[in-house]
Amino acid sequence: MHIPHPTTEFDVIVIGGSYAGLSAAMQLARARRRVLVIDAGQRRNRYAQHSHGFLGQDGREAAAIAADGRAQLMKYPTVRWIEASATQAAQTAQGFRVTLTDGGSFNAARLLLATGVVDELPPIAGLAERWGSSAFHCPYCHGYELMEGAIGVLATGPLSIHHAMMLPDWGQVTFFLNGAFEPDEAQLAALAARGVAIERTPVQAIAGHAAVQLQDGRSLEMAGLFVLTRTHSGSPLAEQLGCEMEQGATGSHVRVDGMKASSVAGVFVCGDAARLFGNVALAVADGAMAGAATHQSLIFGLATAA
Repeated sequence: MHIPHPTTEFDVIVIGGSYAGLSAAMQLARARRRVLVIDAGQRRNRYAQHSHGFLGQDGREAAAIAADGRAQLMKYPTVRWIEASATQAAQTAQGFRVTLTDGGSFNAARLLLATGVVDELPPIAGLAERWGSSAFHCPYCHGYELMEGAIGVLATGPLSIHHAMMLPDWGQVTFFLNGAFEPDEAQLAALAARGVAIERTPVQAIAGHAAVQLQDGRSLEMAGLFVLTRTHSGSPLAEQLGCEMEQGATGSHVRVDGMKASSVAGVFVCGDAARLFGNVALAVADGAMAGAATHQSLIFGLATAA
């Protein structure tokens, strides 16, 4: 729905209309609060056709889950939606002002960020083209569908050993070190005990469905590949507002408390933007908590992450 400028007032502005944002907005809509959802249409899992492991939605198209969520949300008369990118957010005497790329701005008493993260893939030729179809980051989301076939783990650093240790539950694993790190003796013994094959020859490219082409000319056919990506925030707004960040092994995220409140009073953050690990089910749960907490803050006052 188009919202005309100038500024329109809302109880809560939700930035990000993917699973976490939709879930948060639903709680607020059901509390009959005036909600604006600003969404740029960049779901993190937009490259994956199907979503798995989400109770009641297992195996459905990821886009269909999001589309159904939006359709259900928009049945509530106090919700408005705008397809745009929010480029700035600032505190005001009454709450917050959010500015869009076209210069339009909107005010609200509370701000709820569900802006997600962006995956940073290693620079291996052919990998990005297969992201979400035969190359993945979450074994729980995509491991079962590989039907116990050959699975490749592309190392990006020492933490990739966690993928290599987990994935034998889903298939026969080859761990492509690719110069990212060298396991020590204890790690090598643990990998061997899990039946993981180690490949030290550098990876040149990914071809076909998920064939790992090595620099010595060999090509190893895989049913699927897993990569531990680095991530960065999908939006600069949290840092603009001064929200405290936590640095993890694969990137940073916004620090929140158990109610999804950030260190800035009135700013709540949910989904991948505030988690070390995420999937659709966790995003929906995060959003439900953040939406309820944001609503209660309008009644009982504000708290921040300690």
